[in-house]
Amino acid sequence: MDLKLKDKVVVVTGAAGIQGSIGETIVQSLANEGAIPVIVCRNDRGYGYEKELQDRGIDGIFVKTDLSDASQIESAAKRIGEKYGRIDALINNVGVNDGAGLDASIDDFMYSLKLNMVSFFAMTKFCLPYIKKVKGNILNIGSKVALTGQGGTSGYAASKGGVLGLTREWAVDLIKDDIRSNAIIIAESWTPAYDNWIKTLENGEEKLQSIVKKIPLGNRMTTPEEIADACLFTISEKSSHTTGQFITIDGGYVHLDRSLLTE
Repeated sequence: MDLKLKDKVVVVTGAAGIQGSIGETIVQSLANEGAIPVIVCRNDRGYGYEKELQDRGIDGIFVKTDLSDASQIESAAKRIGEKYGRIDALINNVGVNDGAGLDASIDDFMYSLKLNMVSFFAMTKFCLPYIKKVKGNILNIGSKVALTGQGGTSGYAASKGGVLGLTREWAVDLIKDDIRSNAIIIAESWTPAYDNWIKTLENGEEKLQSIVKKIPLGNRMTTPEEIADACLFTISEKSSHTTGQFITIDGGYVHLDRSLLTE
């Protein structure tokens, strides 16, 4: 299926993670479709990804940005707008499950909100003039934690709950501009960060197997590639009448009947 993303300018935040992370996988998938990915992230790894894109003849760039800093986000949006003159899609992907729980300081909680939710608002606000020029669209990457809770991560949970609220608020706000706003909700996906977390646990392999057994469809984790495919379809014109939606890519982990888990 041709998603008609060729030469579309797609901004992806938090996309300079380790190879195989969700943001990096989205960028690679966009490049494979002939789109022009723009990486907005604080990690210098992005410079290498920029070179890889340009070596492939793709005019994508890396804009180094601390996404907890609204002034840097404003500068990034301005640079992107000046270079391309438009933004066809914005994928707000940045997210760190930072464990800012009830025992965290207020400053740590506020920082979690700034990185995991306020950055979504700021990126959207400052990119919006360029999105409006081409009736582009917005896609927010959410988490099951917004719906289920997790324990010990109040900042992240509050942020991701807010992200879902903003998704529908923007869908309403931007109807008049023919701009769509949707969210992808992720549950258990095998990423380098997930692998690193499992390795920190004393009984990591046992914990991993207990999680995998609870994923109804295939008893396996969602791959970053499956998430990227859903993202690309949602931002494409193939989803042209989809807005205000929460699309859960999780093998049925969150919503299906618990009886499926009975051994």
